[in-house]
Amino acid sequence: MAWNEPGNDKDPWGGKQGNEGPPDLDEVVRDLRKKLGGLFSRRGDGENSGSGGPSLGGAGVSLILGVIVALWLASGIYIIEPAERGLVLHFGAFKKVTQAGPNWHIPYPVEQVIKVNVDQINSFRHKAQMLTRDENIVDVELTVQSRIQDAVDYEFQDQNPDKTIQDATETAVRETIGKNKLDFILTEGRGAVAVQIKDGIQGLLNLYKTGLIVTSVNMQPAKPPEAVKSAFDDAIKAREDKERQENEAHAYSNEVVPKARGAAARRVADAEAYRDRRIAEAGGEADRFGAVLTEYEKAPEVTRERLYLEAVESVLGKAGKVIVNVEGGGNITYLPLDRLMNRASANGEETATPETATAPQAQAAPADGAKGERPQREEARTRRVR
Repeated sequence: MAWNEPGNDKDPWGGKQGNEGPPDLDEVVRDLRKKLGGLFSRRGDGENSGSGGPSLGGAGVSLILGVIVALWLASGIYIIEPAERGLVLHFGAFKKVTQAGPNWHIPYPVEQVIKVNVDQINSFRHKAQMLTRDENIVDVELTVQSRIQDAVDYEFQDQNPDKTIQDATETAVRETIGKNKLDFILTEGRGAVAVQIKDGIQGLLNLYKTGLIVTSVNMQPAKPPEAVKSAFDDAIKAREDKERQENEAHAYSNEVVPKARGAAARRVADAEAYRDRRIAEAGGEADRFGAVLTEYEKAPEVTRERLYLEAVESVLGKAGKVIVNVEGGGNITYLPLDRLMNRASANGEETATPETATAPQAQAAPADGAKGERPQREEARTRRVR
């Protein structure tokens, strides 16, 4: 009859039901040890397997339990790779971080270890259409690379850090693109925009304590949507033409302005030289007039006569001359000496060589010398008059 059939007063632990109390715990332990000892009992040679024999007793059980405990403790040994960090949990609560190398923890279920790779670079691509500051739509595509900086925050502070970094990228990109104009994003501002996006993503990751650090943000050249690409290309071409014309204008300015400044400086120098020369000539005339005045005061009549002769000489020297011979009452002979002299000088200029063409410049010196000799002639004439 089974123990659980009606009318059977025995329980599965060998006790009796009725008014008796619960089974003794010590008795249950002794029965369990006996059963374990029976499993490892040794039997003599030739004996029936159904007959009982001497058991190992308490020493055998202790040895087995010792081996089991040793194996259990040995299961707590673990190795952390150089690129990993070990997070030790004590009954599910974080306890400490272990570094690379062999380590030990109290085996499961007391403690367990979570290994986190902190050197692995994770990357993902993000592509979307954004609205710029000047209300233009632009296609933006970039690649974000990150790694784990704080393993504790990565495992326990954020439920899904990988999803968080994608959301942070979306937010940072929209904020950065919305603060800049289209021309700046498409031309020289691409590097600056990538830096701003990286800083924005990192700020959000730090705010949510994800334990991630952004290593790089590689932004592809932004481009307009296909619907407005032709108009945008025209705008780009116009901007390039503008830059080319500006460069040409700067080059022309750099070429012309120095020449103009040189010409201006040369004219200023010529004017200053003319001024100095005129001042010197005026000073010389004043000195000469003073000398004449002194002589005039000494001999007024002689001085007036000399001045008259000099004036006549100066006037007649520039006027045309006609020589008339009226002796005998015959025909008047007209000699156009001025025309003959002009014709002779014209013929001489036509036959002059390049070396002789510079002769008038060389002959200018005697004319100046003649001016210098005029006071000497006047002084000699004054002596003769005296």
